[in-house]
Amino acid sequence: MTDSCTDSVVLTSRIPLPDNSERCALLITLNRPSKKNCFNTDVCHRLAQIFYEVAEEVQGYDEYCNTTTATSTEKMLASVILTGAGKSFCAGADLSNPPNPLYQSSDLPHHLRWNPVYQMSRVGIPIIGAIRGHVITGGFELALACDILIGSNTTSFRDTHVQFGLAPCWGLSQKLTQRIGPGRAKIVSFSARPLKAERAYEWGLLDELIDETSSNDDDKRSDKVLDRAIELSASIASNDPLMVRRYKRAMVEGGSMTLHNGLQRERELGVAHYLEIVGDGTTFEGAKEFISDDKRPRAQSKL
Repeated sequence: MTDSCTDSVVLTSRIPLPDNSERCALLITLNRPSKKNCFNTDVCHRLAQIFYEVAEEVQGYDEYCNTTTATSTEKMLASVILTGAGKSFCAGADLSNPPNPLYQSSDLPHHLRWNPVYQMSRVGIPIIGAIRGHVITGGFELALACDILIGSNTTSFRDTHVQFGLAPCWGLSQKLTQRIGPGRAKIVSFSARPLKAERAYEWGLLDELIDETSSNDDDKRSDKVLDRAIELSASIASNDPLMVRRYKRAMVEGGSMTLHNGLQRERELGVAHYLEIVGDGTTFEGAKEFISDDKRPRAQSKL
């Protein structure tokens, strides 16, 4: 995937990660800051295309036991970071040219091909949302399609579907309930009132809340959220890339099942993994060597 031109409605760039010469993060930036990054049909299709290409690239990684031998000359992706240019993440649909809601609600393959949230669900590596400012309705649904959400004091969520007689079709009615519980989800969606950053973090909608109140410079404030997303991406990149992808698969598949079925699915995926690596001469031996090394640097938790 090549970088987008500077006038594109969605920008992409591969970001080198600290202390890692082999992995990078893909930064995807909604680029309509004058419109609070509201998405029109062009943005929707561009996002779907980008995430389709990412999903296809990541699936190709699994063909390699040694992840440093990929056929592409580009560094392999450890994560995706989704953010917005300017002061807002995404304030929803641009009603002057919105994507067709019937197509976006459809399960037909030729419609799913241009559904950005569906294409996000196919991506086998972590997607980190670095979100600031307005996160409204369809933008709220884009945020909920991320695996991890990092926000700032400026972040404000709002679901206005009921206010305007619109139906969610990118998962908000289900994913918000999973994140914050049914009662709180109903408060947010039935009232159509803003949910500020501090309460969103308290309720578990934001996974991390970055304090940006100490700076008066908008650019410097925005860097703090993105810097934390890059820092987290670097931590992810320092681990076994195959296991990160398989762990995400276990979490995503199990999260859509009952606990009993999810545990069973975890065991099935675990058996498949261990049948592949037992006796490979590296995995267990490397772990034992790491644990027994008294001189190794001790990781300091930043959680």
